[in-house]
Amino acid sequence: MDPKAIESSYARWAPIYDATFGKITNAGRNRAVRLINQRPGTVLEVGVGTGLALPHYDPKCTVTGIDFSEDMLAKAQRRVTDLGLHHVKELRQMDARQLDFPDNSFDTVAAMHVLSVVPEPEKVMAEIARVCAPGGRVVITNHFVHERGFLAFLGRVTAPFANLLGWHSDFHIDQVMRDDLSVTEHKSLPPIGMMTFLVMEKPRPS
Repeated sequence: MDPKAIESSYARWAPIYDATFGKITNAGRNRAVRLINQRPGTVLEVGVGTGLALPHYDPKCTVTGIDFSEDMLAKAQRRVTDLGLHHVKELRQMDARQLDFPDNSFDTVAAMHVLSVVPEPEKVMAEIARVCAPGGRVVITNHFVHERGFLAFLGRVTAPFANLLGWHSDFHIDQVMRDDLSVTEHKSLPPIGMMTFLVMEKPRPS
């Protein structure tokens, strides 16, 4: 994905995101936040978007959100202000390929429906692993390419329009796998198994 294309695409999406793609991704977002709330702590949400998940975090969490799109962040900030979400520590405009946080900063890093949007997702995953504390979790919900069936066909058809749509429909799960993160949960999500729920843990030093 070209960064300029991402910026323009999400400027177009921002006014209608909650009512469109936001509704499609609710199942994954809700499941991710429920898991995170079982073990409250410091949370980084990479690609916070319009802040749809923010009201649902346990107040015991301390949440930092980042996004590349200033239009999305403006909506997220209004949500935080209007709802008085005191557990949200800060929202920052940032390129996820170069996170401006020290190593081992967060107990949990969440990436909900963002990894097929960003350029160089391998770099983003490297940064996510870096800022996740040992013993911490990386919680991912995303669409990954299907190998067969109607969803595989749909992915192939829409792949050439990635810059226009704002995401890669042919995104492979291998691009988020890392040797320094161990997969602890991997499940399909509705609608029709289109989305995937993936949880990884960063090992503690032996």
